[in-house]
Amino acid sequence: MLKSTVNNTRIKCGHIDQRRNYLFTTLAGTVLGSFLWSKNNVLASKMENGELHYHDPNLKFNKKLFNGKPPFERRTPDYPGHVPLYNFEKVLMFLGSSMGAFFHPEENKYIVALGESTAITPILQNLRHKMLSDPVGRTILREKPRMTSDSLNLTYLRSLPDNTIGKNYVNWLDKEHVSPDTRVAVRYIDNEELAYIYQRYRECHDFYHAITGLPIIIEGEIAVKVFEFANIGIPMSGLGALFAPLRLKSSQRQRLREIYYPWAIKNGLFSKPLINVYWEKILEKDVDEFRQEMGIQQPPDLRNMRKEYFAKKKLEKQLQGGK
Repeated sequence: MLKSTVNNTRIKCGHIDQRRNYLFTTLAGTVLGSFLWSKNNVLASKMENGELHYHDPNLKFNKKLFNGKPPFERRTPDYPGHVPLYNFEKVLMFLGSSMGAFFHPEENKYIVALGESTAITPILQNLRHKMLSDPVGRTILREKPRMTSDSLNLTYLRSLPDNTIGKNYVNWLDKEHVSPDTRVAVRYIDNEELAYIYQRYRECHDFYHAITGLPIIIEGEIAVKVFEFANIGIPMSGLGALFAPLRLKSSQRQRLREIYYPWAIKNGLFSKPLINVYWEKILEKDVDEFRQEMGIQQPPDLRNMRKEYFAKKKLEKQLQGGK
């Protein structure tokens, strides 16, 4: 009997050892599986972040430098149509547009790009200060009018008396075959208000032609640009006065040097700021009275001077041929 009892005890102990081994095996498998599952999650996360197969020693630096953003991501535009540019892009645009404007001044796209690339913030802020210092300028900045054929009502302007600003303006448009609708919107100037100030300058350009009587031929454009630069201070106007004459004939440069440069500098410097003129509200005003109030004198008629010059040259050739 004792032997039977011992055998039974051994059998029970064997069963206990088997269960104990099973529990240990299960527990070890669970722990190992949890470890492997956790490790797989870590590996998956690293794969998703691109950190598994390549270790970038500059990763932390780059994240701090760019705040997790691509290095050349465009910032949010300041206004509809705005294209924010990096400084190096502005430099490239200036170089490309300046060369294009010099060799192809008839291409408006180069003139537009050159104007915006040189309209630096301090210049525009100075114009903004001038406008805020003047009651009419403040009204313009507050109301932000835009010039188009519809807003100016060209049909109505043609019905005005001959010596009004409006009739003078529309007559000049018809004579030169231009339209206020050709002025493109500003795109590359940062800050919405500064962009509007440059847009206003751009849209008022034809009024400067009209009140001075200067045509859109290259000599007339250069004279108006010098006048604008002396009065408003837009850099592109000064650049045009400096480099554009290099492509002119000697007779054209002589007219500019002796007549139109002195006129433009004198009248631009000593007349009231043109940027503060609310043209839309003075279209019925007498144009001579306006010139007197602003301190602007009309230059000699450029087209007549050119006609007289060519007539003189033709006569000289005829006389030489008759000898």
